[in-house]
Amino acid sequence: MWFKNLTLFRLVEPISAAFDTLAERLEPYAFQPCPSHQPSAAGWVPPLGRKAVDLVHAVGGSALLCLRTEEKVLPASVLNQLVAERVAGIEDRQRRPVRRRERQELREQLLQELLPRALTRSRHGYAYLDPRNGWLVVDSASPRGVEEMTGFLRKTLDTLPIAPPKVKRSVAAVMTAWLGEGRAPTDFGLGDSCELREMGESGGVVRCRGQDLTGDEIGGHLAAGKQVSRLGLNWSGRVAFVLDEALVVRQLRFLDVVRESLLDGAADSPEAVFDAEFALMTGELAGLLPRLLDLFGGEA
Repeated sequence: MWFKNLTLFRLVEPISAAFDTLAERLEPYAFQPCPSHQPSAAGWVPPLGRKAVDLVHAVGGSALLCLRTEEKVLPASVLNQLVAERVAGIEDRQRRPVRRRERQELREQLLQELLPRALTRSRHGYAYLDPRNGWLVVDSASPRGVEEMTGFLRKTLDTLPIAPPKVKRSVAAVMTAWLGEGRAPTDFGLGDSCELREMGESGGVVRCRGQDLTGDEIGGHLAAGKQVSRLGLNWSGRVAFVLDEALVVRQLRFLDVVRESLLDGAADSPEAVFDAEFALMTGELAGLLPRLLDLFGGEA
């Protein structure tokens, strides 16, 4: 159980750590397969997988949630072609043009006819609540994935008092200064990837991967006025990631020194391994996340 991306939210108001009560709130919104006549469905499933029953998996004060979504796959090109064929048939038979409203009604009718035969695509999204440290962490860097998770959790709980973390200093300006100096703060190291942007909405973007970020090429871009919008970093030789200017953590990797600590444990089942990985991951992030905020002047 290792998250690959982190979109961070602060809990604006405390959420009870009574995870058994949380499970009761999730139960009415447990996943049900997508009916044949509906285009999509969403609901909570056990994070431990099919054989598990608990919708909330609590370890060490953090609660892991898993949202399953299903969508009927119906290519727009296929639907458009069928609509065009039906419109052409009406115009040929009735010798009249098909107006916009009627065309839309035909589209809806065809959609309902095709949905029962469409393929179904499913995906799982994960997030964990850490009430003790005041975090909701979503395993996604995609705005759509994040909104699916937070929106459904808000629907489930009736309210979700969260907000993205705010810091006192500009993330882009601070990361640009690090790159200009060729070094990150003491417990961080520069990675081998970055994204540089020209100032302004229409400015160009330069993406660099697998190269020395202290080299002349990067220095030339900085001298030309570009700012860092994403920067590869590692923390204390334990965690590597790419941080963007919105404090979204991408391409998260827990390094060997972290993973090897699992070998010292006594996990003897898939469930025990899952628990050990989740506890280790949340423990590492409990140290990393406040440190990230400190880098940019602390929370505003």
